[in-house]
Amino acid sequence: MKDQRERAGWLLAVALTVQFVVALDMSVVNVALPDIRDDLGFDPGGLLWVVNAYALAFGGLLMLGGRLADIVGRRTTLMAGLAVFGAASLGGGLVGSPGWLIAARAAQGVGAAALAPVAFTLIAVTFPAGPARARALGLWGMAAAAGGAVGVLAGGLLTEWAGWRAVLLINVPIVLAALAAARFSVAPDRREGPPARLDAAGALLVTGGMTALVLALVRTGTHPWGSATTLTTLTVAAALLIAFVVVERRVAQPLLRIGLLRQRSVLVANLFVLLLFSGQFAAFYFTSLYTQQILGYGPIRAGIAFLPFCVGIVIGSLTATRTVARFGVRTLLVAGGLLGAAGFGWFWLTVGVDGGFADSILGPSLVASVGIGLCVVPMGTAATTGVAAREAGMASGLVNSSRQIGGSLGLAVLATVASHATDADGGEGPSALVSGYATAFGVAGALLAVAALSAALLLPGRTAPMAAGPDPADEEAADQQAVGPESTGREAAAPAASSVVTAPRGGRTRLP
Repeated sequence: MKDQRERAGWLLAVALTVQFVVALDMSVVNVALPDIRDDLGFDPGGLLWVVNAYALAFGGLLMLGGRLADIVGRRTTLMAGLAVFGAASLGGGLVGSPGWLIAARAAQGVGAAALAPVAFTLIAVTFPAGPARARALGLWGMAAAAGGAVGVLAGGLLTEWAGWRAVLLINVPIVLAALAAARFSVAPDRREGPPARLDAAGALLVTGGMTALVLALVRTGTHPWGSATTLTTLTVAAALLIAFVVVERRVAQPLLRIGLLRQRSVLVANLFVLLLFSGQFAAFYFTSLYTQQILGYGPIRAGIAFLPFCVGIVIGSLTATRTVARFGVRTLLVAGGLLGAAGFGWFWLTVGVDGGFADSILGPSLVASVGIGLCVVPMGTAATTGVAAREAGMASGLVNSSRQIGGSLGLAVLATVASHATDADGGEGPSALVSGYATAFGVAGALLAVAALSAALLLPGRTAPMAAGPDPADEEAADQQAVGPESTGREAAAPAASSVVTAPRGGRTRLP
């Protein structure tokens, strides 16, 4: 028993490290971009791809990365993802040309697309429903938030003290430590029953569709929403994703079982994640701009200004861990969403040319981040409700995709909103910039309020304990009758309660 607890502790440490480093690399290079441009000779358009190449590969491959954990095994996927991510980080820190750096960042995104879903999956299948999983999910949320916030600070410190290459090379010792811990803590993959097959057609369609969608979103700064380039890319993305849904309804072993989205808690959780991170990612971006362009903070001071956000996430996550069994998933999602919305509303009211750290940054950061932290545990719980262990990677890929698409979509939309507000206020000078930032914060708050409303209206109540969920094979049988003989031959789901992550009985969502 002691050995099992020790192994579970090491496994959790690996999952948290993976989540931290994946989130870190979304933001750590931002502060280093001017030094990268000067050293490697990037043109302004090419420099954006140091960030976008990572986001594009990461967002495009998340669904495939999540499903690979179910098919080839969690340990294999984890070790391969770490190896790719570490090698790409080493290569990126040693390159001497713009093209090779962009390629290395894309390869980092490929590794991260395998790592993020498998980290979530390992938590979902290792820790039983209840306090143990709540604590693990709370720590998982803290790691994600800390990685994003620390990335800004670490990028400034490393760039100033050791040069821009250090922001990539720092990943290498972290990855090596995670590989060593994973060999000890993650059990070898075992396969029972007939071997699972990769849905190649679905993988190609969803990867192409997600990549096209992220590409359209990250390029809205250079190709506006109404441009032929953006409209064409969005049309291609929509066509590929629609084709993906059609294919998934007909194949024997789908990349995403569409019946998963018939489970209300899974569907609402992904909608909530999409809305929450649409607001959070954008607010993070505009806070960085406000501190540096309006308040005159340097890179290191701007990074330190993000630390209250990390503190708030920790407070909110710890609170959710201790209270989710008492109040239930829906109550915490509603409360967290509304508190986050209030924090962004505070930003909207107080950011100004003459603003200060205490009133314009500290207070609203703490309120918003505590609210977001409150959502972490119930989001993870709802996103895996009723999901069989053999489909945990599928559910993890789905929720991570919602997170990434939400962040990209929110940033693209709110950047456009801020630009229009800035133009309406004259288009020049600090006052006009602040007007744009304030408007973006207000819209971010509205997105979180909508997320809270969706949870309040669409999630069921909390009074009944969680119980074993429905056997996915039952839903698949219904799908086969609706679709026809082409969908037969699907692997039967294990009906045992131990193979189910969590599921409500009687339409309830409270943890036991």
